[in-house]
Amino acid sequence: MTMQTQKVAIVTGASGGIGAAVAERLGKDGFTVVVNYAGNSASAEAVVAAIEVAGGRAVAAQADISDAQAVRRMFDSAETAFGGVDVLINNAGIMTLATIADSDDALFDRQIAINLKGTFNTLREAAKRLRDGGRIVNFSSSVVGLLQPTYGVYAATKAAVEAMTPILAKELRGRNITVNAIAPGPTATKLFLDGKPQEVIDRLAKLAPLERLGEPKDIADAVALLAGPDGGWINGQTLRANGGII
Repeated sequence: MTMQTQKVAIVTGASGGIGAAVAERLGKDGFTVVVNYAGNSASAEAVVAAIEVAGGRAVAAQADISDAQAVRRMFDSAETAFGGVDVLINNAGIMTLATIADSDDALFDRQIAINLKGTFNTLREAAKRLRDGGRIVNFSSSVVGLLQPTYGVYAATKAAVEAMTPILAKELRGRNITVNAIAPGPTATKLFLDGKPQEVIDRLAKLAPLERLGEPKDIADAVALLAGPDGGWINGQTLRANGGII
């Protein structure tokens, strides 16, 4: 609680899974954490409580990132409460799987709205408002490289996020703000495990040479590197945190 004291990090989609692990890790690293959530206030408050019990400082902030005005208000609130924002972690996203032939307009539009437009909304605010010396970490996915059937729309949204990442890094030249993306592989979250037969989980766990699923902590540790001082020379990159699956 010394190195990052007074620095403020917004973590989107932080009420559970990887986002919660990232928020808790940044809290331990000394950041004041804005725990963003779309609808589950109880889970977000539980993450805030966990950060505070560990000695950190956090606040929950409701905002649907697909709504540009809501994102703007979230940044406004963080600036009013804490004086500014230093770090943006773009974790919020959804995944709905179908073949391209079977993907209806609703499936396409919702994933574009949250995964792509939502990330754009937060990046636009961060580009204008992040304090110099800040960090941005976007979330992609290793499915961009795996190119598996039924992941067409989802992978397309994440490929777009990867493209925006180095572009924004170049646009922020002179402000000492790094912009990177992290691309997890299969990770043992409730969202990932629910509805999958055990044999499917076991098969996916064996794909990586390390022969296990990732844990939320694995991803949080990698994000902490990119968000902290030790990651200061990494910029415009996509880090594939997937145990070597690709």
